[in-house]
Parts: sequence; C-alpha cells; structure tokens
Amino acid sequence: MDDKQTMKEQLLNMQKMASLGMISAGIAHEIRNPLNFVINFSKLSGRLLEELEEVVDGVKDRIGGEDAADIADIVRDLALNMQKIQEHGERAVSIIQGILLISRGKENERIPTDIRHLLHEYVWLSYHSRRANDKDFNVSIKETYQPEMPYCMVIPQDLSRAVINVMSNACYAVKQKEMEGDADGGGVYVPTIEVTAAVADGRLVITIADNGVGIPEEVRGKLFRQTVTTKPVGEGTGLGMQITHEIITKNHNGEINIDSRPGEGTTVTFVIPL
Repeated sequence: MDDKQTMKEQLLNMQKMASLGMISAGIAHEIRNPLNFVINFSKLSGRLLEELEEVVDGVKDRIGGEDAADIADIVRDLALNMQKIQEHGERAVSIIQGILLISRGKENERIPTDIRHLLHEYVWLSYHSRRANDKDFNVSIKETYQPEMPYCMVIPQDLSRAVINVMSNACYAVKQKEMEGDADGGGVYVPTIEVTAAVADGRLVITIADNGVGIPEEVRGKLFRQTVTTKPVGEGTGLGMQITHEIITKNHNGEINIDSRPGEGTTVTFVIPL
C-alpha cells in the first residue's frame, strides 16, 4: 500500500471519528431528557413512600402487627430500589455529560478538572463499552488515586480520549491473554487493570497497567506511528496510540512512557506538567 492510499484511509478514519462524535453528542442529548424524568420521579416516589410509611405507622393497630410489619418491609425495599434507580440514573447522566464535554470542548482549552472523577468515569466507560460487545469479558479494575488531589488544569475532552484509547488496549490485552489460557505463576489467570493518579513536583502522573499479553519488542518502538496496531484487521485502526501521543506530548506538553514485557503486561504512564 503506497503512502497516498494510506493517507486516504487515515483521513477516512478521522472523518468517521468526527461523525461519530457528532452522532454521540446528539444521542447523549436525547437520552439525558428521559433520564432526568427517571431521576425526578424516583425522588418523588421516594417521598411518597416516606408518607406511606407514616400512614402505616398510624394505622398499624387496625391492620395487625404481622401485616403492618410486612407492609413496612415492602415499603423499605421499595424505598431502597428508588434510591438505587436515582443513583444509577445520576451516574448515567454524569457519563452523558462527559460525552457532551468531549464533543463540545473548545480546542486546547485547559480548565480546572477533577482528575479522579474523570479517570473513574472513563475507565469504567471503557470497561462497559467492551462488555457491550463481549458479554463474557470481565476484568478486575483497581483504582488508586491520591487523596484530596487538587484540581488540575488539563484539556478534559482530550485527556479522556487518551484514557479511553489506553484502556481499550488494556482490555484487549487481558482478553487475549485469557483466551490463550495463560496464568500468572501457573495458577488461575485473573485479568487485571490498575489505574493510579497523583500530583507531585508540579506534575500530574497517571498510570494504566495491565497484566495482559504485552507488546512485542519490534512493535513497541513504532506504536506512536500512524496505522501501527497490534490488533487484527477490523479491530484496530492504528490511530489510537498516535492520537494519544499527540494529546499528551503536544496538547499538554507532557510525555508518555510505555513499559511492556511480552507475556507479562504493559504499563502506560502519562506525565503532564501543571
């Protein structure tokens, strides 16, 4: 394949990604409205259940002790269900707001960002995206964030893209190792991804480490080039790490380091000066 054809395919992929961003923004906006209804009515139902519980308490002598206790148990279970609906509805809204931030964020605009919240949201968004396409996929995700980490001046829509790209690769790597039947130390293999973040010496350091198949040495030095991918045809465009490298080194004036050992796993580190 000549350079001209390669460039055409890269441009086509970028156009597809831009279109996907616009479509995602539209879908996110449409989903947010019914989600708000779900959250608001779950709150209203919770208040009605509190009133019902008060009514039952007032007439429990006429209802009978056992029946009143059964009703009270049911009311409490329903109240707990309403609380869970509200919590998960608000989490869904938070994810949607993140999607809208990606699609609408101004180019190269740094804003104070809660890094712990951003990482948590996009780490789990990546996991659930993989699960949506592979119901058998599972991985142990361990998050370790510096307590009371200060807000950091970053470009959130760009940093979230970088996190998604690396998490996507990590999920793929652990899945491949699981399919190959490898195990750590001869025991049962537990797919694991560890995410850490801390601020020290005026720098934000983020690491995403997996215990997957690792990256072959001959590929490692080419990862940040366009169209280089470790995935089979149809599963990777070769743009993910090239885009991630640009986000960290160019947009944030930072550096990205990759430490990988075939068969043992890969650690990707973002170092961003604040």
